[in-house]
Amino acid sequence: MRLVKSNQIINGVYEAGVRYPEPVNISYFWNFGFFSLICLVMQLVTGILLAMHYTAHVDLAFMSIERLVREVDYGWLLRYVHANGASFFFIVLYIHMLRGLYYGSYQAPNTFVWISGVIIFLLTILTAFLGYVLPWGQMSYWAATVITNLVTVIPVVGDAIVIWLWGSFVVSNPTLNRFFSLHYLFPFIIVGLVGLHIIFLRENGSTNPLGINANVDSIPFTPFFTIKDLFTLIIFYIIFFYFVCFIPNYLGHPDNYLMADSNVTPAHIVPEWYFLPFYAMLRSIPNKVLGVLALVMAIVTLMFLPFLTISNVRSSYFRKIHKHLFWSFFALGLMLGYLGGMPAGEPYLMLGFICTLLYFFYVLVLFPFIYIIEYKIIKALQNTK
Repeated sequence: MRLVKSNQIINGVYEAGVRYPEPVNISYFWNFGFFSLICLVMQLVTGILLAMHYTAHVDLAFMSIERLVREVDYGWLLRYVHANGASFFFIVLYIHMLRGLYYGSYQAPNTFVWISGVIIFLLTILTAFLGYVLPWGQMSYWAATVITNLVTVIPVVGDAIVIWLWGSFVVSNPTLNRFFSLHYLFPFIIVGLVGLHIIFLRENGSTNPLGINANVDSIPFTPFFTIKDLFTLIIFYIIFFYFVCFIPNYLGHPDNYLMADSNVTPAHIVPEWYFLPFYAMLRSIPNKVLGVLALVMAIVTLMFLPFLTISNVRSSYFRKIHKHLFWSFFALGLMLGYLGGMPAGEPYLMLGFICTLLYFFYVLVLFPFIYIIEYKIIKALQNTK
């Protein structure tokens, strides 16, 4: 212990990973923050190894991945761990953020924890989009074409930025090189933001299902929560490797196994499943500028939740109306995901527009101010007694 105490780095790791006090009553939903970190590390390692075999050229990118899968020892494993790892990364991120909404983890004093988490989520979306383009399949090419064209809505400099992104006047070889470079760079920025996220979390302490100060009833992180994390990690990897080994292409799109062809437009252009709710918002609004604004603000508005919320009670455990509101919001997200995967026609566009309006109504009005209704109901019940 004297050796541990004498070295600041070792002592910092010891304090954060062994002695750090955690609330005794946190549930398995708190494990998804740990899963997010595991997925990030897994994506970093497999991504670096994949970059050793990838060729960022429009004539060679698709075939370099085919060669990796067919000729490189365990190349198939690298590719499918990375591809399915992206999907599982977003699964655990969505659950992690929904847990924060349900238990009010975004409220003070954890404001900066929540804001840094939303920024990480936004940057992860950008990184995933850049990575989706790299295989240079049909969906990759047309996704790059559609999404980069959205930048033209920026006044004055929009067209210039798009040409800079493309490196040409169309999506071509310079575009692929730029996307590969940025896809390689962004994960390291995310790692830095995750470090800040953890620092903010350690400064104020973890929340708990009751939403109260748990400093009076806490236990060391190790061995109690270490064993809990390892147990759930084993279950997570059993499910994950079932997808990798038995249904590796289940979460992908079949059109992306065709080499990109600018002369053939897919009948139905759709992004990966984890982008579908935002894609539904984008295309359901007829005006291009408003559609892009809705797409961006759907994520950015989440940062304002800590400043808009006026409730003195954090957890939905004690807020029945908020609990029902949360589950209806969850159903709304599933509905947006379903609509995003449907053809761009009626009634899907109209339903998408209605769901988009409801989304912003939930985030900007209902979630922050539902406490006023709850407070009045409690007062009314007290007065009747």
